[in-house]
Amino acid sequence: MKSILIAVQVLGAIACGAQAGTQRTRMEAEYYVAAYAEHYRVPVALARAIVERESNWHVCTISAKGAVGLMQLMPMTAERLGVNDRCNPSQNVSGGVRYLAWLMQLFHNDLRLVAAAYYVGEDKIIQRGLSYRNLDVLAYVSRIRTAYLREAGNESSEKPISGEKDVR
Repeated sequence: MKSILIAVQVLGAIACGAQAGTQRTRMEAEYYVAAYAEHYRVPVALARAIVERESNWHVCTISAKGAVGLMQLMPMTAERLGVNDRCNPSQNVSGGVRYLAWLMQLFHNDLRLVAAAYYVGEDKIIQRGLSYRNLDVLAYVSRIRTAYLREAGNESSEKPISGEKDVR
């Protein structure tokens, strides 16, 4: 009986430690998202919406297609952005936010095209623009829009970039 009680206490302590580690990791990730978004002039709400959709704030999530980390960077994209460790929150978010900033410049702050290009790559969106009607892409852009608007409502101090277009 005493050994069962000790085992329960140990498991409880491990669970509490894991939960504290998860909270610490989430706080660290949120810090990097806000800091890099501000630095690269990307709306914080957009960066947060992308992280939420891509990884649900899990630092080293790996997709079936090989995307890794908070912002789900593909190997070639990570290499292009100089990200050596896609599971490192700082490197991953820095690379992902720099990619968003580049896409915003490429697509003249049209966040619909930015979100679509983040999902399928800029080449497909450059070729087809708004006529790209893949249902998965449309659903992704819609989800990013919903999360963006929710996040933007929570970020009342965030100042929009001039000329920023709606994600609709």
